[in-house]
Amino acid sequence: MLQILWTEITIKAVAGLVLVLVPLSALAIVGLARPTTGLWPRLTGALLLAIAASIWIGLEYPSARGSIGPAALVSLNLFPAAVLIAALVMGTAAPTRRGQLILGLSAITLTLLAFLEIAHA
Repeated sequence: MLQILWTEITIKAVAGLVLVLVPLSALAIVGLARPTTGLWPRLTGALLLAIAASIWIGLEYPSARGSIGPAALVSLNLFPAAVLIAALVMGTAAPTRRGQLILGLSAITLTLLAFLEIAHA
């Protein structure tokens, strides 16, 4: 279970840092629609960093109250995966094939993490 949580921390922290530091460039590189401002990508990055930090706090300080545990991570992974899958099915996810591929891989990764967390909880 520790490996799954550390994997989750790494993925969310790296994605969060990239979105906070270079949001518009990151979206352009992965082939997603570029918004007029970086507010929403930065806000998403900040949320990803907050989730990663909360998971880390739960691992480092098991008696800490309020950290995100494996049970909560299931829904935190399944809901975004469902939204990504719905957007891909409806054809509104990304304007490029590269963007669609990356969002599809992201949805698969989130679903896989959720199922691994269910299996090990």
